[in-house]
Order: sequence, then C-alpha cells, then structure tokens
Amino acid sequence: MSIDISQFHAVFFEESFEGLEIMETELLNLSEADDAPDVINTIFRAAHSIKGGSATFGFLNIADFTHVMETLLDQMRNNERPVTPDGVELLLEATDVLNTMLTQVQNDEPVDEARVTEVKNQLEVMLGAKPSQEETVEKQSEADVSNKIWSIKFVPHPHLLTTGNDPVRMFRELASLGNLSVSVSIDKVPDLESIEPDDCYLSWELEISGDISKEQIDEVFDWVDGDCDLSIEAVIAESDPVATDDNNKQAEAPPLKDVAKPDRREGNERRKKAKPAESSSIRVGIDKIDTLINMVGELVITQSMLGQIGADIEEETINTDRIERLVEGLQQLERNTRELQEAVMQIRMLPISFAFNRFPRVVHDYCRKSGKKIDLKISGETTELDKTVMEKINDPLVHLVRNSMDHGIEETDKRLAAGKPETGTVVLNAYHKGGSIVIEIKDDGAGINKDRILEKAIEKGLVSEGDILTDDQIYDLLFMAGFSTAEEITDVSGRGVGMDVVRRNIKSLGGNIEVTSAEGEGSTFIIRLPLTLAILDGQLVRVGNDMYIIPLTAIVESLQIQHTHVSEISGKAELYKLRDEYIPIVRLHEAFNVCPEFNKLTEGLLVVVEGDGEKAGVFVDSLLGQQQVVIKSLETNFRGVQGISGATILGDGTVALIVDISGLVGLAQNQTKQTVVDSSIQNNAVA
Repeated sequence: MSIDISQFHAVFFEESFEGLEIMETELLNLSEADDAPDVINTIFRAAHSIKGGSATFGFLNIADFTHVMETLLDQMRNNERPVTPDGVELLLEATDVLNTMLTQVQNDEPVDEARVTEVKNQLEVMLGAKPSQEETVEKQSEADVSNKIWSIKFVPHPHLLTTGNDPVRMFRELASLGNLSVSVSIDKVPDLESIEPDDCYLSWELEISGDISKEQIDEVFDWVDGDCDLSIEAVIAESDPVATDDNNKQAEAPPLKDVAKPDRREGNERRKKAKPAESSSIRVGIDKIDTLINMVGELVITQSMLGQIGADIEEETINTDRIERLVEGLQQLERNTRELQEAVMQIRMLPISFAFNRFPRVVHDYCRKSGKKIDLKISGETTELDKTVMEKINDPLVHLVRNSMDHGIEETDKRLAAGKPETGTVVLNAYHKGGSIVIEIKDDGAGINKDRILEKAIEKGLVSEGDILTDDQIYDLLFMAGFSTAEEITDVSGRGVGMDVVRRNIKSLGGNIEVTSAEGEGSTFIIRLPLTLAILDGQLVRVGNDMYIIPLTAIVESLQIQHTHVSEISGKAELYKLRDEYIPIVRLHEAFNVCPEFNKLTEGLLVVVEGDGEKAGVFVDSLLGQQQVVIKSLETNFRGVQGISGATILGDGTVALIVDISGLVGLAQNQTKQTVVDSSIQNNAVA
C-alpha cells in the first residue's frame, strides 16, 4: 500500500518555520551566551531537522543548502571553528535564504537560485578557510577515512516504525555514500497470528565501503537514536597492510557481536528507561477552529432565545414544579454555554511573544546598517491575544518600532552630547486592561519635535499659521497620509507612507492609537486593541423600534441630559458641557436615519463614548441590558455601512447593529468643525 506523503507537507512546513524561528533567536543570542555550546547544539538540531524533513519529502535543494549550514554549525559545536560575528551574520543571512526557499516551495513558486547559490558559496568559502584553532594529530588521523570498510549492526526497537522512521530510506541514504551490502535477520519474527502490524521484528547487518567517515554514518542513524541498538565499527582500510595468517590468508574480521560499542548501548538503555513525556498539544487547522467558534456562537444565540422564552413563561404562567425545573435548566444551560464559549475562545488565544519574537532580529539588522547602538527590552510577552488580531497587528508594530529607531533614537554623538548613554533603548510592553490589550512602543530618544511638525503641516496647507493646536492634535498630524518630518529618505522611513496605514489597520481591528512625548526624553506609542474579534461585551440601546450595541469598552458614562448644559452652534451642531469640557452630541437617529421615540434631548439619555482619544455624547431613547454578543461581519454578509462595525443576533431572534464608535466620534468632530467654519464664513460675509 503506497502512502501519499504530500498530506504531511503542511506539518513539515509548519515545523520548519518554527525551527527557523529557533535558529534566528539563538543566533542573535549566540555572541553573548555563556553557554555557547548548548546554544549551538540547539541551532544545529533545528537545522538538522529541517534537512532531514526536506530530504524525506524530496525537497533536495533545501536539504542540500541546509547541509552546508549544518556542516559549519557542526565545526563550531566541535570547537573546530570559533564563533565569530562574521560567522553569525552569515548564518543569519543563510537562515533568511532558507526561510525564503521554504516559502517559495510551499507556494509552488520558483526558487531564487541565484540568491541561494550566492549565499551557499559564501558558506562554502567560510568552510574552506583554515580554522583558526590548532588541529591535533589525533584529529588529522580521524579525518583520514580513505576507503574504509564499516560494519554496522542495526537492531530496531519494536516501536521504531510508529515514530515515522523507515529503515529502507536509511539504507537508501547509506547506499548513496558508498558500496553497501545488507543482510536481514528474521529470527524474532513471531507466528502470523501473533504479529502486531505496527511492530518491527527485523534486524540487519550491513557492510559499507568507500571514502566515508563515521560521522556520515552516524548522521544517517541520528533520526533513530534511542529507538534502536546500534554498533558501527571500522573493519579494515584498503590502504592498510593486509593482515595474514600462517597460510598468507586475509585475517577474518572479529564477529559483530564482539565489536558493539558499550557506550552506545548504555545510552540506549538509559533512553529506554527515560520514556519521553506525552505531548500536551495537537496541531489543528485554523479553519476547524473557526468552524467550532461559529458553532459555539450559534449555541450562544440559541441559549439566549431559550432564556428569553423561559423569562416570558415565568412571568406569564403560574409557577409550578415543571416551570421551575424548566427555568432552572435554562439557567444551567446559560452557565454551561458561557463556560464553553470562554473555553473555545481560549483556543485562539496566543501569547503575544509570537509577534514580539521577530523584533530582536529587526533591531539587530537596523543597528548593523545604521551604526546606532540600540537595546531592545521586551516585557509582558506572555500576555495573550486572539490569533487573528495578532496576525493583523504585526505590520503596524514593525513600522512603529522602525520609526522609534530611525526617528526617535539619536545618533551616538548626539546622545553623548545630550548626556545620555550611547546605547538607546526601545521598550516593547503588553498588558491587559479591562477588556482590551494595551501594547506600548517606547523609546528614550529625542522625542517628537512639535514645532517641526507644525512647520511641515503649515507648509503642506494642513493647518493655518494662526491655528492653536493641542499636543494631541499635533501628534494626530503624524497619522495623516503623506506626512513626514524626515530630513532625508532612508530605506527604513521618511517617505511619508505608513503611519496613516498603521492607524487605519489598528482602527479596522476596533482599536486606537495614542502618542505621548517629551522632547529630549523620548516618545511612547500606545495601542489599545480588543482581545478578540469574535465576541464583545456590549450595552444594548434602543432608538425608536431599532436596537443597537455599543461596545462597553468605549463607554465612559451614561447620564440624564440637563437642558442648561446644552449649547448650540449656529443652530446646527450641539455641544454638552460635561464638567470642564464640551463634547459634541450625536443623535443616533439622525446618523442612521431612523424614527426615534424622543426628539427632545431631556427626554432621552446621553451615552458618553470615547474613540481615538476624543469624546462624544450619543443620544438614544433608552438603555437596555448589557450582554456578551457574537460579532457577525456585516461586510461579509451584506456590505459595509459607515458607522457600523458589525451585527449580532439577539435572544428574540432580531438583528442588532454594532456601532463603530471611532467612526461615530469622527463624524461628530467633523460636523462640529464644519459648523464652526460655516459660522465663521457667515459672520465674515455679514461684516
């Protein structure tokens, strides 16, 4: 029976990319690691796994490239070659090439052979260079393996086949090294009725000759180390004088049973006693997780419907034992549904270290190109975030970190002149706050030059010379399309593209970004994001006969409107005095063109919300209950609607729209500004 091994490609690529992350992280730590041999061993094992897997699946160009990397790492771990900055940089570059090769093969794209050949040649040049460490006579004699004959006894443990290893592939690899002869022993094969299909009962004696080192043979059997009894022994070298007996006949090699290496056996015995722990995780396709989450979402809706029916029955029917048991059962269903929903949502939650782990390399490469000295500090990396949110926040984070390094951290001479240490610091921090996750990108650089921003804004016609802007309004200019204060364009930043995209991407996730800065001390970019895009805690509000959901994380407070606190601008825009500030009022029925129950402000309620650092008051007819809702994409199922971020199904089966607070606050701010401009124009015309 033939097996289509292409079904395992997805697992191979996933494990290979994980291995590349390990290699990159450890290479960056290598120069300053006290336990360098252990670090190199970790890198070597990751490279060896990628090489073995790619060879198994027939990706020979990847296996060939990785083999050269592995050889260089092997010399380093055997102390035949010192670990140098140049060696680490070359291995990092080779890791990038390997990443690209895997991506191209995974996507069925042609491999960039020119780039692969270039870096491979660099690795081979470094391998061909004479190691700086002295080579002993003993090492030279071990390296002389010309035309040796090796005798191998290979006795697999019964479970070997269940590990995915196939002796036939191993023998095929041996045959590629030299002349191989194989004999099989069937002494341990039981009667047919006693055979376990997954057990291995065969053992082999092999003999291979050629220009082969023991290390090459060991490499073939590395995959089954601990899953077999193995002996490898040099029998005779053809260049050696031929030993003869009294009859001038070639002396026989000692029996195989007499040449087994005791240390290998002892290692195998130890491994047999130390049985590896059971895996505590499994790989599951994200499409299956999404399906499960959708099913749980439907269950939540069904539970809400049943709960509403139960409440109606309890109110309208005389209490009986049967009714009480029904209500009790519905309450139990609600508890179980909530617990199930929370458990399923945890499946998608990953530590934000998955996003943060790429930045040591980003900082390393930038420092090498720019000559700056920057120390990256990471904290809160265990903070968990929804996988979908994490994937979409990667690019904004990269852009903000690069901006901090390029615009924030000064050149070394400027830092020293300012009395700062020559090494700048960039801090990445994440933590939970309320129902959101907060990510901070902080630097101890020069801070944001507000005067320079205003000059550029006036130059571009974004503001007038007489305008007086708050710090927040000045910082907000940074996120306008095409805005940049860079003196020169670099390959990192300065073209005025990116910051507007950063804010747009963060807003699309239901989040916002804020900036704080102190000149000469540094800047901080603060991103607030929902923990997940699948559910949210919301406040149900009513406008006429329609229901809307306002996210609880956006609500500051709710209040009865006092007429004396309401002001009008030219009879169009309305402001409400909330303690020491004026906030614009958004009549939700006007924004969405629906018929309200109340038109007078004093008859309804004002929900004060905050989005993008700005506040607004949302006028509604009444507040209903708070509840956790399952978010349904409106754009996927219908089309995008301004001011609406999604929809949900309520317990009675009706659809409620989820309000986009950032869009609503932005609409209110624009209306107020436009009203002020119109009023100014009218006053000037009258004058």
